[in-house]
Amino acid sequence: MQCKMSETLVSTEAQELLYQLTALLEQELRCQPKASGLRLIEAAHDNGLRMTARLRDFEVKDLLSLTQFFGFHAETFSLAVNFLDRFLSKMKVQPKHIGCVGLSCFYLAVKATEEERNVPLATDLIRISQYRFTVSDMMRMEKIVLEKLSWKVKATTAFQFLQLYHSLIHENLSCERKKYLNFERLETQLKACHCRIMFSKAKPSVLALSIMALEIEEQKLLELTEALEFLQLHSKINNRELTFWKELVLKCLTEYSSSKCSKPNVQKLKWIVSGRTARQLKHSYYRITHLPTIPETTS
Repeated sequence: MQCKMSETLVSTEAQELLYQLTALLEQELRCQPKASGLRLIEAAHDNGLRMTARLRDFEVKDLLSLTQFFGFHAETFSLAVNFLDRFLSKMKVQPKHIGCVGLSCFYLAVKATEEERNVPLATDLIRISQYRFTVSDMMRMEKIVLEKLSWKVKATTAFQFLQLYHSLIHENLSCERKKYLNFERLETQLKACHCRIMFSKAKPSVLALSIMALEIEEQKLLELTEALEFLQLHSKINNRELTFWKELVLKCLTEYSSSKCSKPNVQKLKWIVSGRTARQLKHSYYRITHLPTIPETTS
């Protein structure tokens, strides 16, 4: 009975979601990484002197491990990646500083999105991350990051678009079919894409819609074709752009699901929590889960 909502209620809810989507679309280009800066990182040789795509991706995987370890939201991770890539695309960061930059971006994202009671102490975060820099080092880096981001910490992320697209599309499915468009699975796919620098060159709306479109095809939800086309039109995404990024996302997810892709290791974080640290940590820190694999689809 709950699924048989009145058409008026669904329509009103959909209109509100579309209003939110329009607002996000207007803002999305204001706080994104510089494409030219990202291309420089991708082109850099791994000589230990310059930031490279491999080092950036490795750092993002570490941030994903921390997200899983602390039980933080996918939104926090998506925002941390936005901060990191915006900073790296503007600044020449030496490889030895990437850990401090990455953790500072992560901490800023945690403080911006998580409930205050779930925000860890900086000392705990550094200790669990196994870095050798001090809290003072990280606080100084935070200030530098904020200055270079022009203090804009309300960035539009692919996670926000994915959440809205899912909410809007989900309403077009019958009760029996809703389970086939699982948001947790979509979240995991987005996390996998965030671990590749190339996807930071895509507009957040395009990345999110590419993931959504692929999942709809994978699950054979043909009844959603019209709704998907409407969202594509509303988001002003052309077919060529969507096809281009869908192909890259599919390649990434195929590699992610295979043994060829090295996945973040949450286990190593468990090993280094000493008895003293464990007593100081909040209970919520023990909501540790392994990085979820993307669930197999039911045939």
